[in-house]
Amino acid sequence: RGSGARLVECNAQRGARRAETQLMRTATCALAVLGLATAAAFSVPSVLPRAGTPAHLAPRNVRVGAPHPLSAARMSDVQERTVRAPIFDEVCEQTGITLPRYMMEVSRANPEMRDLESLMSGIQQACKTIANLVDRASISGMVGYEGGGGSVNIQGEEQKKLDVITNDVIKRALKYTGKVGVIASEEEDKPVFNKDAYKVPGGEGKYQDVLADIGTKYVTVFDPLDGSSNVDANIPTGTIFGVYEEAETMENCVVDAVSVDSSCIFNTLQPGTSLVASGYCLYSSSCMFVCTVGNGVNGFTYDRSIGEFVLTHPNIQVPKRGKIYSFNEANRWLWDKPLQEYITALQTGENEMKSQYSSRYIGSMVGDVHRTLLYGGIFGYPSDTKNKDGKLRLLYEAAPMALLMEQAGGLALTGKTRILDLPPQAVHQRVPF
Repeated sequence: RGSGARLVECNAQRGARRAETQLMRTATCALAVLGLATAAAFSVPSVLPRAGTPAHLAPRNVRVGAPHPLSAARMSDVQERTVRAPIFDEVCEQTGITLPRYMMEVSRANPEMRDLESLMSGIQQACKTIANLVDRASISGMVGYEGGGGSVNIQGEEQKKLDVITNDVIKRALKYTGKVGVIASEEEDKPVFNKDAYKVPGGEGKYQDVLADIGTKYVTVFDPLDGSSNVDANIPTGTIFGVYEEAETMENCVVDAVSVDSSCIFNTLQPGTSLVASGYCLYSSSCMFVCTVGNGVNGFTYDRSIGEFVLTHPNIQVPKRGKIYSFNEANRWLWDKPLQEYITALQTGENEMKSQYSSRYIGSMVGDVHRTLLYGGIFGYPSDTKNKDGKLRLLYEAAPMALLMEQAGGLALTGKTRILDLPPQAVHQRVPF
């Protein structure tokens, strides 16, 4: 790498990759519930395979470059590329297709995504650790509130012990991949800058020269333990994550007790259309890792006997019609009138399908969304007179789940606007869902 010519070439290659950093995942907006909207109403081009198409035969065409408003000048060249699904010629009869094997094949089919393999490895390892912590919470004394009570996060929510521990687990796992420049979490007041991601290997703290590219850097957002208020009662909980590529280099990003550098904020506040990957890990009767990297949604179940997530739910597609609605009906009389009437129509069967819906509500977004992905229907956490902006956080809850829903053939709205089109204005911004 010593010659100037090689450095210039390396820089040119890096520039080419940076031009492909923003992914816009478009999807057929075929809603899995009654009469709320249709695909034609949103004019979103279809990029999903037909229902029933095997995952390994379903490449997706996605548009690169749906830019954050601040980066319009930088992202003027909109290109199209295919996120190719992996092909498995042989499968081990004892282990099946594990998540590491799946990501290895994804990176082989899409060399530009090779660094995502390392990042996903860190996330899945963190999820295994959290699954064990949740399993043993009552035995190890990890139930109850942090510090006996009184510990409050930036949301104004009292923190459980596991909120704090799981947040640290994921931060460290992401840091050690060397692929994450900025981390944003529900439990952190501000984005966390990982300066170690920009060190030259073996450089003893020396940061890489701007011309020497040692790999793609990502921005990762997450809710470490969604539904943590339920953990003491052994009700399903989960981890939600989303992954963005850097919109510009963060090598000189500064985050301190007083301020956050504009480049950190710029890279963090990207709309859902720029997500490279998203997913969740469900901690329940079994532990499941459900994710998309732009070629559909796949579910992996944790096999504790071999210590790996194994592909059990390939190419998940939301049923076109479901029979379940999932809302916190304690807030019913705080909703606006049209929503009240819509839910009443689902309950009575006085709707387009003339079919009566059943109510199921866990109170954990991961659990409720997981059921909706598999069984169809509708999950919602709408705004009300007490929470006019909704309750769910756009950056690390609503947007990652919206990408999963659209990749599975469903739809995610605020009630009026497509979730993925919303550019965040703040790290902890809330939206209706």
